Amino acid sequence: MSNNWMETLKYNEQGLIPAIAQDYQDGTVLMVAWMNRQALELTVSTGEIHYWSRSRQELWHKGATSGHIQKLKKLYYDCDRDVILVKIEQIGDVACHTGARSCFFTEVPI
Repeated sequence: MSNNWMETLKYNEQGLIPAIAQDYQDGTVLMVAWMNRQALELTVSTGEIHYWSRSRQELWHKGATSGHIQKLKKLYYDCDRDVILVKIEQIGDVACHTGARSCFFTEVPI
């Protein structure tokens, strides 16, 4: 399959696009990170999720050091072509750097 669709995405001024990682089985949103074109290409070609670390200014293979790898199951972009959704299998069931399953564990009382 051609990767021409990557050319049609709307990256920000830094060449990045937000990526939402969602559990492909139960729909839990696990984390949000950033991808550049190279991270997207690596994700598609390897079947494992790669991001761009804004703090370290380098590619980040999710789980390379922790073992909590994210395996790509499906990939979508939104109607405006400015957000990526990766449906993943989370190995180890830990996506957050805090050790939690999801980065979204703090509920705001409303």
